[in-house]
Amino acid sequence: QVQLVESGGGLVQTGGSLRLSCAVSGVGVRFNSIAWHRQGPGKQREWVATITSGGQTSVADPVKDRFTISRDNAENTVNLQMNNLQPEDTGVYYCNRIAHNNWGQGTQVTVSS
Repeated sequence: QVQLVESGGGLVQTGGSLRLSCAVSGVGVRFNSIAWHRQGPGKQREWVATITSGGQTSVADPVKDRFTISRDNAENTVNLQMNNLQPEDTGVYYCNRIAHNNWGQGTQVTVSS
């Protein structure tokens, strides 16, 4: 059974950094395209970043200068490094195995102003 478990969220001040991790079990991350999404309070879920099975990355325009997605094949994780966090980055962050629509339970990120 495939499971995705997010971690690394928390409370941070404006301008701070967090590193989120998506631990995947049941399949290898290097064989799958994995995405990060987020849902802010009162907002729809939105796409943040993707890393493909081939290692190509893409990041949403609003955060592309601050967020980086990467993969650790040995740890079987997909990570999201978030720098210079802003209050509008507040929300629940989810990882998603795209092809099979597997989702984690999410991790809360709160950025205080």
